[in-house]
Amino acid sequence: MQVNVKSEPARGAGGTPLTELELGAWRGMLVAHAALTRRLDADLRARHGIPLSTYEALMLLGTSPGGRLRVSELSRGALLSISGMSRMIDRLERDGLVRREACAEDGRGAEVALTDAGRELLAAARAGHLRAVREAFLEHFDDDELAALADAWRRVTPPDET
Repeated sequence: MQVNVKSEPARGAGGTPLTELELGAWRGMLVAHAALTRRLDADLRARHGIPLSTYEALMLLGTSPGGRLRVSELSRGALLSISGMSRMIDRLERDGLVRREACAEDGRGAEVALTDAGRELLAAARAGHLRAVREAFLEHFDDDELAALADAWRRVTPPDET
């Protein structure tokens, strides 16, 4: 006697509910991102008194050519709105970590540059943060898995956001 078992398809289509496989991948990415972000943010706040978003902005400035970026470039790199980045820059400037300067190329716009205090804070936070990234995320995968993850993220990231 043959039993007819109807199994859920691995992939859905259009506006149909997500399958178990799709939901596991989608929710897994969202939950992992939220948990990792909270963990890394808490670590930076406890060790250096700064949130993850501030570290990201300092890191982008510290690794940019000339150590300077326009607000729009900084906001794109840190995944913040321009208005959110402007507010952050105001705080960082008040704290003496960055300064706004006239754009060297055209003089119309402003660029943000690290101060010596900003460089010192970035240097102090960098090693511990990278260690935390490795412990919380990277060490859970072998090299082939990391390459596959990097490829997967590239496939779903719009070209203008790379």
